[in-house]
Amino acid sequence: MTYFFLYTVVTLPSRFLKVPRTTCTSSSLRMIMSASLSKELQKKYNVRSLPIRKDDEVQVVRGTFKNRDGKVTTVYRKKYVIHVERISREKNNGATVMFGLHPSKVVITKLH
Repeated sequence: MTYFFLYTVVTLPSRFLKVPRTTCTSSSLRMIMSASLSKELQKKYNVRSLPIRKDDEVQVVRGTFKNRDGKVTTVYRKKYVIHVERISREKNNGATVMFGLHPSKVVITKLH
């Protein structure tokens, strides 16, 4: 009696394939920190998203600061956040600090 074994290709789940942000280089984090373009810019440049840069004008589309817009002041790759003008919060001691936004929660309305 002969047995035929069917060997299947074993693949890893996607959670093992994703490279952790801690091991990424700064240049690869630049590509990961992309934001969607507005509808007008999508038609103009024929691309859906671009890496976010300092001095780009963005509009927040999610969260407590929804529908507010401003200019990007900082792209903080280490913390994976961006800082936008006029979007800040007040600490308990009265100091004002910039509020970090995730790049996927904004839409680029004007490029640098």
